[in-house]
Amino acid sequence: MAKPKIRLTLIERKGPHGCHRGHRVGDTFDFDTQRGELCPMAMHVAFPYVDILRYGGAIPGQPEGTAVFCCPDADVINVFKIEKIEK
Repeated sequence: MAKPKIRLTLIERKGPHGCHRGHRVGDTFDFDTQRGELCPMAMHVAFPYVDILRYGGAIPGQPEGTAVFCCPDADVINVFKIEKIEK
């Protein structure tokens, strides 16, 4: 059985400064093919959510197959949405 695809999308920026990696609201990343393009700090936070969603778990308080998280840079605070893409 193939693993479901995972898409990460930058949906909002709350901090006073732009992203140090140049990410902008609307940027989308395929976890399997583009994870190296995502900021390492954001990737560090995203990884546990990706594993939970990909292998059948759910995030409390989030719609099924999704998770929303923030990058840990207090000057930037990019908000990302993770979506499990069913075939």
